[in-house]
Amino acid sequence: MSQERIQLGREGEERAVAFLKKEGYRILDTNFRCRLGEIDIVALSGQKLLFAEVKTRRSNQYGSPFDAVSPKKQKKLFRLAEYYLLKKQLRDKEPYFAAIAIDLSVSPVCCELIEFTNFS
Repeated sequence: MSQERIQLGREGEERAVAFLKKEGYRILDTNFRCRLGEIDIVALSGQKLLFAEVKTRRSNQYGSPFDAVSPKKQKKLFRLAEYYLLKKQLRDKEPYFAAIAIDLSVSPVCCELIEFTNFS
């Protein structure tokens, strides 16, 4: 992966964290890695535990950021979340899943959270 793409991803994740904090979430983890993969952001709001995939775009030339969160990616995030809940002993929390799209092509930068529940 190029340095430019790494930097773009980092910037998007930083903006997503700021967005979630502004919305009242408490950030528990960023870039949580294990043998199954990586979770971009884990955040808590009351008893709801958000597992988020962040997608950042400078344009929509390659489609919407949400298009990049395929059903396969969603299933992977679900498996990662199960592992995270066990490892961190947070089974009492209600997990939910979302993609956070960061659009850098507009001013001000647009941050949008779309929840997903289809793991078929």
